Amino acid sequence: MSRVWFITGASRGLGRAFTEAALEAGDRVIAAARNVEPLDSLAAEHPDRLVRLPLDASDRAAVFEGVERATAAFGRLDVVVNNAGTMLLGMVEEATEEQIRAHFAVNLFGALWVTQAVLPHLRAQGGGRILQVTTMGTGGGFPMTGLYAAGKSALDSISEAVAMEAEQFGVKLTIVQMGGYDTGLFTAGTTMTAPAPHYQRLRDQLIEMWGDDAGPAPSTAAPVIMELAGLPEPPRRLVVGGASYDMVLAGVEERAAAYRAWEHLSRKAPG
Repeated sequence: MSRVWFITGASRGLGRAFTEAALEAGDRVIAAARNVEPLDSLAAEHPDRLVRLPLDASDRAAVFEGVERATAAFGRLDVVVNNAGTMLLGMVEEATEEQIRAHFAVNLFGALWVTQAVLPHLRAQGGGRILQVTTMGTGGGFPMTGLYAAGKSALDSISEAVAMEAEQFGVKLTIVQMGGYDTGLFTAGTTMTAPAPHYQRLRDQLIEMWGDDAGPAPSTAAPVIMELAGLPEPPRRLVVGGASYDMVLAGVEERAAAYRAWEHLSRKAPG
């Protein structure tokens, strides 16, 4: 049976790859993005199964209106992919209030508005899937990407709560912790802070460490998402990417070791 997908940030990167994979599987897609023109050729190939939806995810009223239009397009929503996101790159001290608020408006609040808007529809139809696209870096902050990780970490926590709140209605939510893919996030989707000279040495070290490798193509992650969406009992969270899995697991083990090292001090308090 053909499923109906609602995908945000669908015009490029991972969202575009997920849209193409769903269409290739014979499913129908409502592809939401601020600019849907890059989807014109795809719409021409699938005129009856792809609906382009211009949408600014940071606008709560627009999101709720857009979800109503999306539901009306094919009569239901089966898989909701909260993928829209931007990158704020720079040291925390360098970021302006305007940059921080604009960043969280999309990466955190945009995903939250979509989640709130789709839940009544999924509940009414007796179930559905929500895939919250976060990042493998939500386990802790890192220089220059701290605000990006913060927004995704907050979405992680909210999503854990939603998963427990909505499972009684047949809604299954998975936090999809993506590894590094060549999505254009660090180019077209990036806002840079104004570099402060006292951070230049660290900045240079990070740039050298990251190198020029943009990562694998987003299409290589799409089969994992397709399989995940079809699992009768999906995991609550999933790291996508073998190298990323290794780094996430190492980080979890390192944090556990640090907790154990200071257990004696923790236990001095009764709480």
